[in-house]
Amino acid sequence: MTDVLRLYIDGAWTEPVEGRTADIVNPATGETTGQLALGNEADVDRAVEAAKRAFVSYSQLSVAERVELLEAIAAEYERRLDDMAAAVTADVGTPLFLARLSAEAAAGSVRELAEILGKYPFEERRGDYTVRKEPIGVCGLIPPWNYPALQMTEKVVPALAAGCTTVLKPAEIAPYSAQVFAEILHAAGVPQGAFNMVVGKGSVAGSALTKHPDVDMISFTGSTAVGIQVQKDAADTVKRVTQELGGKSAHIILPDADIETAVSMAVQGVISNSGQTCTAPTRTLIPSSRKDELVGAIAAAVQAVVVGDPLTQVFMGPVASERQWHTVQRYIQAGIDEGATLVAGGPGQPEGVKSGWFARPTVFADVTNDMTIAREEIFGPVMSLITYDTVDEAVDIANDSPYGLTAYVTGSDPEQVRDVAARVRAGQVLLNRVQPDLTAPFGGYKQSGNGRIWGVAGLEENLEVKAVVG
Repeated sequence: MTDVLRLYIDGAWTEPVEGRTADIVNPATGETTGQLALGNEADVDRAVEAAKRAFVSYSQLSVAERVELLEAIAAEYERRLDDMAAAVTADVGTPLFLARLSAEAAAGSVRELAEILGKYPFEERRGDYTVRKEPIGVCGLIPPWNYPALQMTEKVVPALAAGCTTVLKPAEIAPYSAQVFAEILHAAGVPQGAFNMVVGKGSVAGSALTKHPDVDMISFTGSTAVGIQVQKDAADTVKRVTQELGGKSAHIILPDADIETAVSMAVQGVISNSGQTCTAPTRTLIPSSRKDELVGAIAAAVQAVVVGDPLTQVFMGPVASERQWHTVQRYIQAGIDEGATLVAGGPGQPEGVKSGWFARPTVFADVTNDMTIAREEIFGPVMSLITYDTVDEAVDIANDSPYGLTAYVTGSDPEQVRDVAARVRAGQVLLNRVQPDLTAPFGGYKQSGNGRIWGVAGLEENLEVKAVVG
């Protein structure tokens, strides 16, 4: 890996207006691997101008032409899977096997969207009027860093599918992934100006994008605190804002759950990607009648997790940055200070690790739902085990959160599993599984955001509704 010093504007690689840069740091080693260009407000102006100009012609492409474009993007994505996986691992320390899986999922989602697009009814006659679905315009897209390949794809490609033009402000700590992504779209033949990319800081380039009067929609994924500011910045120009924000997802293990399934879901869901997953089921709700059995099994499984160099055969790599490592450490200490029982992991780095931002996979038992580690999103490999006496109590605990992104239910009785799923206030509920379906609508209740991504719902977020009467 090397420097990322150019922006992608109006179909070409271009130098930023200013020459300011920041270090690119490998989280597995702590070493600087290159320099990142920091785009500013003037660069955002250039990108938005190109997108606005391109919208006039790009929005008039036929559905068949857009389907063909998506298929070309998917084909190029598939050709660059190894490059994208390597970039993700270098950026944020995701183990290479998981980085590859996320890149494959991203490419697959493009093919699935091409199929959806080809069948979507953009015009429908209803009595004396016609309902048309038309592209909203210029979309400002701000994804997070934790699954960069998938999250850039889930924002940019549905907007292009809808006939919109785009300006992407990728996460500044995932620049190599952004570089590969832009190369994929360029090689696939995305028309000039339909896709633009300005790398840089969220507080500068991201803020300029959310405030820009010629941006018709902002799609943001990140923390709730930043999402609130994005909403405020966008309000002056009354642009549409869709957001996927924080989560503190509950995993309800029902009394009849198979222990192997329950433990596998709990550990995979929380520890995968070093816990840096907005949907991670970090509040694991266990029946008091099976407390000893489940605490012991989960603790043993977490203690067996192999942590190390993400380029080797490990399950967990580092967290993405020094800042994130210190955040995780503060939360682990808060759990200890507030009286939770540490049953696996703890503060500091794993044994034998001398460099890089590696945290210890950690499990707390005897957690109550008012503790800091149960209320706030940690974004690290920290699991809170909370006991309940009745299923009704479990549902109440699950819903007692400012967040409502995802929930998980594990149990052997299909009717009870579905009943609990219906009562949990979350945008998506996964039953006896941790892997989502990338065609199902995804988004949050409450402070976990608004709007939906993936599948038909993700396409429709980029469309305006027009009624033609008579």
